[in-house]
Amino acid sequence: MRIGATIPNFQADSTKGPIDFYEWIGDSWCVLFSHPADFTPVCTTELGRIAVHQPHFEKRNVKVLAHSVDDLKCHVDWVNDIKSYCPDIIGNFPYPIIADPSRDLAVRFGMLDEKDKDNVELAQTVRALFIISPDKKVRLTMHYPTSTGRNVDEILRVIDSLQLTDRLKVIATPANWTPGTKVMILPSVSEEDADKLFPNGIERVSMPSGNVYVRTTTDYK
Repeated sequence: MRIGATIPNFQADSTKGPIDFYEWIGDSWCVLFSHPADFTPVCTTELGRIAVHQPHFEKRNVKVLAHSVDDLKCHVDWVNDIKSYCPDIIGNFPYPIIADPSRDLAVRFGMLDEKDKDNVELAQTVRALFIISPDKKVRLTMHYPTSTGRNVDEILRVIDSLQLTDRLKVIATPANWTPGTKVMILPSVSEEDADKLFPNGIERVSMPSGNVYVRTTTDYK
C-alpha cells in the first residue's frame, strides 16, 4: 500500500467481532499495524503501549486496528498475556486484532508476497503500519524490522502533523516538529499572502543562494 492509495474495503474476524472495514472506520482516522505472529516479545510491548495510549488516539479521532496472521483463539490468549504484561491497561483491551490465518489480507496489504503466503518458514508479514484518513487514503506508512519496536509518541506526532496540514494546507511541519513549535510556510505561498495568513509574525531565513524559501511561524492553532 503506497501513500495516496485507497485502501480497499475488507471483512475480517477480530477480537471485537466481525469487521467490515469501511463501516468500522466511518469518519475516523485509522492506525492499522501488522505483526508477524502472536506471542512475540517486541510486538507484545507495542500492542500494550498502544493500548495504554488509547485515550490519546481517541482524542485525535483515530481508531486503532491490529493485524496478525494467527487465528482468533491465539489472539484472545495473546491479549490476556499483553494485559498481564502491561497492568496499566485500564479495563478491557481497547481495540480489535484482526485474525488472518489464510494470510489473504496480508497479501492485499502488500505485507507478504502471494507466492510465499502458504510457506510457513517465509510467510511472516512485514511489520507495517499505515495511517489512513477518513477518505480511506493511505497517508503514511512505516516499516520496521522484528528487532525494533515502534515508538508510540512518533505515531501520535505524525498524526498531529497530518491533521494540522490537512486543516492548514499552506504549511508543512519540519524535522522534529511537535505541536506548538515552528511550522514551515510552503514556497508556493506568496509573500503577500503569507503576511495576511500569519499576521503575528514570520521568520524569514537568509540562505547563501539568495533564495527565500525557508519561512517559519508559530502563528497557527
